Amino acid sequence: MGAALAVSLGIVWLATNSAPAVAAFAAGLVALGGLTWVLARPKPVQQQVEYALPDWSVTVAAIDRPDCAVAITDRAGRLVCANRAFEVWFTTAHAPPRLPVDNASLERLAKAGRSGWRDGQGKADIIENESGRWSAEAQRAGRGDDYLVWTISPLSNPDPVAELVPHLDGKLGRALAAAGMAAAIVDPDGKIRAASSGFAARATGDPAALLTGQEFTAFLRQDERDQVSWAREGRRGNPLTMYYLPVRDPDAPGAVDYGTTPSLMLLVEAGVGLGGGAVEGTAAVPHLEALLGNLPLGLAMADRDGRLLFANPAFMRAAGREGEAPPVYPTDLVVQEDKGAISDAIRRFAQGPAAAGDLAVRLRTQPEDPVTLSLAGVRGLGEAAVLLSLTDSSEETRLKRQVAQATKMQAVGQLAGGVAHDFNNVLTAILGTCDLMLLRHTPGDSDYDDIQQIRANSNRAASLTRQLLAFSRQQTLRPEVLQLPDVVQDVSTLLKRLIGEKVKLSVAHDRDLGAVRADPSQLEQVIVNLVVNARDAVLAKGEIGGGKITLATRRVTAADVRAMRSAIMPQVDYTALVVEDTGTGIAPDYLGKIFEPFFTTKEQGKGTGLGLSTVYGIVKQSGGFIFADSEVGKGTKFTVYLPVHHASPEELAAKTVRAEPAAQWAGGGRVLLVEDEDMVRAVAERALTRAGYTVTAAADGDEGLAYVEQGAEFDLVLSDVVMPGMDGPAMVREIRARHPSLPVLFMSGYAEEQLRKEIDIADVHFLPKPFTVQQVTDKVGGVLAAARI
Repeated sequence: MGAALAVSLGIVWLATNSAPAVAAFAAGLVALGGLTWVLARPKPVQQQVEYALPDWSVTVAAIDRPDCAVAITDRAGRLVCANRAFEVWFTTAHAPPRLPVDNASLERLAKAGRSGWRDGQGKADIIENESGRWSAEAQRAGRGDDYLVWTISPLSNPDPVAELVPHLDGKLGRALAAAGMAAAIVDPDGKIRAASSGFAARATGDPAALLTGQEFTAFLRQDERDQVSWAREGRRGNPLTMYYLPVRDPDAPGAVDYGTTPSLMLLVEAGVGLGGGAVEGTAAVPHLEALLGNLPLGLAMADRDGRLLFANPAFMRAAGREGEAPPVYPTDLVVQEDKGAISDAIRRFAQGPAAAGDLAVRLRTQPEDPVTLSLAGVRGLGEAAVLLSLTDSSEETRLKRQVAQATKMQAVGQLAGGVAHDFNNVLTAILGTCDLMLLRHTPGDSDYDDIQQIRANSNRAASLTRQLLAFSRQQTLRPEVLQLPDVVQDVSTLLKRLIGEKVKLSVAHDRDLGAVRADPSQLEQVIVNLVVNARDAVLAKGEIGGGKITLATRRVTAADVRAMRSAIMPQVDYTALVVEDTGTGIAPDYLGKIFEPFFTTKEQGKGTGLGLSTVYGIVKQSGGFIFADSEVGKGTKFTVYLPVHHASPEELAAKTVRAEPAAQWAGGGRVLLVEDEDMVRAVAERALTRAGYTVTAAADGDEGLAYVEQGAEFDLVLSDVVMPGMDGPAMVREIRARHPSLPVLFMSGYAEEQLRKEIDIADVHFLPKPFTVQQVTDKVGGVLAAARI
């Protein structure tokens, strides 16, 4: 190639005789040759790296540990490798986190697995089943982080006794002996499990004596004064103070079982403290204070001079002094009149033989309610003292007050129902007389407006009786199956006028609300009363902008009720009415009294105290529940729960049948009117006579029954329920024995539902008092028309 290159350059020189041309030609040949060499150079062969599949046998050998279970899972949750401990404890049929453990453990394992894949590691502190308890850890591993390594370690219960025994035989025991304390661990059966050198020296005279398995009490003696000393020292021995401590895991759940728990016994000569220094008073006080300090019983100890040595927190709580330091004398806790009795009792129990007794005292914190103070003489643990026991009776006192309040409310309710019944008779006479007078006067007469005024005031009085009956849950309800939003919609226009322009009213409804069965007019009264109270609370706060009232209906399922954990409400579906305001709120002291009658926080003359009690009565009589939540300064929320009404098969069948038009009564008929109130009887008689009926009036049940027995024929019996002598139901039963199909119409001021349960007579009708002339004539005509069908 070199010769050819030289020849080529010579030829170019001969042809051109030009040195630049030769140089250019030579450079071109060099460039062409270099390009040819680059293109023709052989490429290096890329080395192929092959990875071998993991050798799981090596992994199994590496993780073969007897103290814990190890398992490896892939991203699909499959078990790819496990050691022998895992196979024994859980079997290879289960892969973490799906192990044969309880549900709570499964949740913890699943959470640990998610943390392992996400963060690289996860942990489940406790997993357990019937065969054991473990802790589990999950760690992500592998070249592509494709595996989770699970390490499951068993949890063992700590044995504090086993841990304490070598210390008692070692430096701890020698340190206790140097401080003048003898220590021993005693099993529940009274046998010594381990003893310090100081205990062995005092009990036997030989510090190296082996006392394991011997009776603890065999080394002690008790004299006639119940003082304990070393048996080896006899009568010359000094009294001992014993400190008793159950040896158990302090973090273990549950209470101490003294019958199964070993005890650490520390014995110190009386008058010597735990640090070796002298102490005054009863030597056993620190021991008892440590023993009784955390008990739920109210316990304290007093010396023979009446000084209070200690009192546990439960004792101070029962005395109404929770969180305070115990006083110097227990007599400081009671009223002046009971101080002498307590002092005498303490002196008697401290100096006399061991005995116990009770004493009724009155605490300074609640002088109206006596409590029982139990006293017991303490012997055998040093100087004589008296153990005092006081039970926390605050809950019992609260329950007593609630029962007394409930009894009082029941009596007030019965009184309100009786007053309303009698008042309804008076109002019936007044309203009936006004109606009869209006038949003779026309608008424009001088007396017409006065009569209308009397009638209007009588109707206001009738609304008051309805409130009283609502409070006593004795009003006559006319329940219908309805949708709660429809009732809210009907009354919303009235509510806007009631609250005014300063207060904003917001209305919201949930979807798919269940129907409820209630009296729509009574529900309207509930809504109005709650909104009016909310308006007053908002205006009383005086906010700029007036505040806000929220009126809402909510769907509450049985699952929601279970989540509420209410012990009062049955777990069924409800439709809830919520009235919430941004007003002043209700103080916690008043929140439990707001549904009581005549209780009000408004100024005198601005509230009767019957609004919320009326609401409560209507809600309870409708089968519902009402709750109030309030925070002072932020507002109040009332929630009314009404059970969802599920139609019975009879109701569903009735909906499919087209109702026939009601028959109309042509007028006339023979009516037996029985009423003990003269004015009511006179009004009803005149009203029915004017309507074309033939009326026979009787003053009581005996007189009415006499007309029937004499052979008089009647088309209808119109009778009061409650009458002196023979009442209405008794008279009707006698009449029905002779005329089974005779229509009966009862009139009463009591609730229809209550009366139907009490009288238990079929096919009777009711007319609530007070009634107008038009109402009594229409009702009589309707009953006679229904009897004709």
